[in-house]
Formats: sequence, structure tokens, C-alpha cells
Amino acid sequence: MKPTNDSKGPSQRQLRAGELLRHALAEIFRLEDIDDAELKGQIITVAEVRVSPDLKHATVFTSALGGKPGDVIAKALNRHTRFLRGELARRIELKYVPELVFRADHALDAAERIDELLRSPDVARDLK
Repeated sequence: MKPTNDSKGPSQRQLRAGELLRHALAEIFRLEDIDDAELKGQIITVAEVRVSPDLKHATVFTSALGGKPGDVIAKALNRHTRFLRGELARRIELKYVPELVFRADHALDAAERIDELLRSPDVARDLK
């Protein structure tokens, strides 16, 4: 019986494909004008792209530097997956362009929360 890759994390192939997609999407967001009121004037960053083992599905974690909530940006981007997959097909060399699902990147929020906790008087008192 062949061992599964679940406990090891993503394979080198998945990581490489994810980075390829991340760079291509960042370029698309920088160069292309997506016709959506929610995305107008927003600088969209792509924090991470997680690709399924068969490389046919990708979850893209994004945020906006313009101040709009990440969930609003992700919902807007999910409306334009067809356009974005078409642009990806022109820019990358993969056998299949994966189905895209956009999610808000909450890593920065979590880091800010941890920073806030570490600066709190209660924690400072305990550290002394």
C-alpha cells in the first residue's frame, strides 16, 4: 500500500506550482484592470497559493492594501475567476490552469493580535 502525503505537507511540485501561480496573479493584479467597483483603486496582494495534489484546484489567499476588508476583496475576485484563469493560461506553462478559489488572508490580522497581546501590561508584568 502506497503511503499518503497528507502528514508530510505539500509536495515540492505543489509548492512550485503555487509560487508560479502567485507570481502570475500578482502580475495580473498589477497590470490588468478588472472591471469591478469593489476592486477599483485597490492594491491587491497575493500572500499564498495552495494547490491540490493533482494541481487542478488552487486556493489563493489575498488582501488589499487599500483598507477594504479581505472578505470583500475575495468575494469580488471570486466573481472574476473565469477572466483570471484566462489570463493565467496566457502567462504560465502548466498542463491545466487550476480552478481558483479566493480567500481573505488573515495572517496579518493574527500577527497584529499577537503583537497587541505581547505589548499588553499583563503580559509585560508576567515577563518580569
